[in-house]
Amino acid sequence: MSSPLHRRAFHSLVRRLAEARRRSPDGEVVSGHHNTNLVMPLGTPLACLLRQRSGDVLAKFRTPMQAVEVVPRLWRRESELLRVLDGRVRHVPRCLADFGEWSLHEYLPGPTLAEVAPSGQRIGPDRLSALAEFFAELAGVPGCALPPRPADWPDDGDSEGFLRWLAGFTEQRVDQANRPRFGMLFDAVGIPRDAVERFLNIVPPPARRPFALLHTDVHRANVLVLPAEEGERLAVIDWELALYGDPLHDLATHLVRMDYAKEEREAMIDLWAQAMRCAGHGEMTADLDRGLRVYRDFEYVQSLYPDVMRAALYLSERPAERELSEAADRVCRALHRAWQPLGLTGEPRDENEVREALRRWHAADQEWRVRSAADGPRGDEPDQEDIARRSPRRRHRARQPRPVSAGRREPTGVPN
Repeated sequence: MSSPLHRRAFHSLVRRLAEARRRSPDGEVVSGHHNTNLVMPLGTPLACLLRQRSGDVLAKFRTPMQAVEVVPRLWRRESELLRVLDGRVRHVPRCLADFGEWSLHEYLPGPTLAEVAPSGQRIGPDRLSALAEFFAELAGVPGCALPPRPADWPDDGDSEGFLRWLAGFTEQRVDQANRPRFGMLFDAVGIPRDAVERFLNIVPPPARRPFALLHTDVHRANVLVLPAEEGERLAVIDWELALYGDPLHDLATHLVRMDYAKEEREAMIDLWAQAMRCAGHGEMTADLDRGLRVYRDFEYVQSLYPDVMRAALYLSERPAERELSEAADRVCRALHRAWQPLGLTGEPRDENEVREALRRWHAADQEWRVRSAADGPRGDEPDQEDIARRSPRRRHRARQPRPVSAGRREPTGVPN
């Protein structure tokens, strides 16, 4: 099996068997923000080729989804990173085969932390300690062992460069790239057109800290609670958004997305710092309090865009008032969190204003889709401002941004 020809023949056979298995009517479909997973037993022939213990072993047949691009992806092949993590970070599911367009992954059966302890509920001291140790394990993965990074990636320790890279991605690939379709809505709900620049002008530069491997998306739905000989063990899944950078970014996004109670949030910060120091990574805790505030505020600012776009895209074809109000509530929460980090004065848009903005956007978007279907396939996205200008319906004038004094399935429809 050592020759390239034999390896190609083996890979081709595995793919044919996996394709046949994937077409089977059996299995359960589980969709996340970035992938659709078909969970089913491997079957004996495929299990033998992949050296699994039996055909009853469950696996995920994993297919990436076309979705709104709102966060960076440093490595396009998750399988490359998973191979590095095997043996270095505990309880990480392995990639059994990567076919490019889709892949086959080990399935770890067990509930998510979101199911065991939903948002806002305490997760307990043992789980907090296990998560802190997980972050310390990530810090121990050598940078040289990771897949290659782009030539312009910030140098190890350049935390300010890393923050500016993240901000640049948000401005160019999230804000500007989605303005043709969502710009009218961004303006109407009060997001300044220079939001990212405002944030960078206000925030103090973060201190230098050694870089580490970052998961960047450790929230309750991405943590499995698995049985163990003594109690339980936690397994973190979904590594497609991993980065290499300032470890405080990983901790800050974790704290925001886990929605901890105040006591557990403070306990997690202390346990994280202790785990880092015990593992020999004390330099990564430098200027901890200020650094956490910087990356927390950035999380509030960058999440404005996905929160607004998802609220709009989740609307049904003919949304009722209650549905519009629920979407407006989600947008208002995001605006309130980002208002101070953006240095804005006064009050954010209220729920009535946001609800009307969503209603107008939805009508304009629906009109574009009807006209697009009648005209035939086109490669462009709707320019909502142009649609709204030409629409015969009466429109309310959107207010300008105020001056300065920072598990549901991902909707599709915006190209990556």
